[in-house]
Amino acid sequence: MRPGDEGRTRRARALLNLRAALAPVAAGIGVMAAAAAVLVPTLGGRALDDGPAGRKAPPPVHGTSRTRPAEEPCTARNAARSLRPSADDGPAVDRIKEKGQLVVGVDQNTYRWGYRDPGTGKLQGFDIDLARAIARDILGPDAKVVFHAVPTNQRIPALQKRTVDMVVRTMTINCARKEKVAFSTAYFQGGQQVLAPRKSSVTAFDDSLRGKRVCTAAGSTGEAELTKQRHGATVLTVPNQLDCLVRLQLGRADAVVTDNALAAAQAAQDPTVELKGRPFTDEPYGVAMNKADTDLVRRVNKVLDDYRDGGAADGPWMRAYRKWLRADLPRIYGPPTPEYSD
Repeated sequence: MRPGDEGRTRRARALLNLRAALAPVAAGIGVMAAAAAVLVPTLGGRALDDGPAGRKAPPPVHGTSRTRPAEEPCTARNAARSLRPSADDGPAVDRIKEKGQLVVGVDQNTYRWGYRDPGTGKLQGFDIDLARAIARDILGPDAKVVFHAVPTNQRIPALQKRTVDMVVRTMTINCARKEKVAFSTAYFQGGQQVLAPRKSSVTAFDDSLRGKRVCTAAGSTGEAELTKQRHGATVLTVPNQLDCLVRLQLGRADAVVTDNALAAAQAAQDPTVELKGRPFTDEPYGVAMNKADTDLVRRVNKVLDDYRDGGAADGPWMRAYRKWLRADLPRIYGPPTPEYSD
C-alpha cells in the first residue's frame, strides 16, 4: 500500500457509512414530499399543476385552504390586515341566509354614526348605511336587518355568544381585540383625541389633564390609552361614549378621551365643547365578526371593496361621507386603502 492510501481508505469507508446512515432519513423525506404533493391539491379543492411549459401554476382561489408561511405576528403596523375578499358562500353566510335576516350590533346614541332620528324614530348614520349595504349583498334588495343596540363593552361578548352576526359600531381594529374576534379591512381611519369645554385649561392629551376628571367608555381604546398614561387625571368609565358628553355638560367630568370621529359628532351637538390638541393614536374602524366566521369576513371585505369603488370621486363610501361626516370631519378625500394578510 502506497503512503497515504490507508488514510484515503479510512475516509472512503467513513463516507460510505454516513451515506448508509442517512438513507432511511432521505427515504422518509421522499415519502413526506410525495404525500404533500397529493394532499395540497386535495385541500385546495383543485389540482395545481404547472400547465404548459414556461407557464407558472395559477394562484390558489381565495377562500380555499392551502399551505402558506406562518402568519406574521400582529403588531400596530399590520393590525388592520384582513382576509382577501370573496363572494363565495360558506357556513356563516349560509346561516344568515337560512335565518332570512342579518343581525347587526350598532350604536343608537352616536350622532352621525348610529343614532335614532328624533322625527322618525329610525336608526340612521354612516355605520347604519354600511350595515344595510352588507345586508343587501347577502340577502338581496329587500334584505331584513335587525339592529341590536350594543354598549361599547359588550361588543365582543355579543359576537362570541353569537347574539349578533356582526358589529358595525365605530370599532377600532387592534391586536388585543383580534385575539377574540375577526375584523374586516378598515372602512374609516380615526384617532383618539381629547374633547373638553372651549374655556377649559385642558389643551391636549398631556399634563394639562393633571387633576382633571377624564371620562371614557369602558372597553374602549380611550380606556386602554388612559390605562397606559393618565397624565395625572382621575379616570371615569361609563357604558357608552355619549354618557361622557352628559357628564361633561353636568360638570361631573372635565374632559373626554374618545375617537376624534365620535368627539367631532359630540361637538356638533354641543357648541360649548371642542376638540383639543391632535389625535394621538391611529384608529382604523372595522366590521367585527365571530373569529370562526372566515367566510363572512371575506364576504364583508368584498362588500367594502364595492363600497369604496369610485375612490375620491362619487362611490358609495364618498356619498355616505358627504352625507353624514363631512360637516364635522372635513378634509377627508377618500376611504382607507385595504390591507390583506393572505
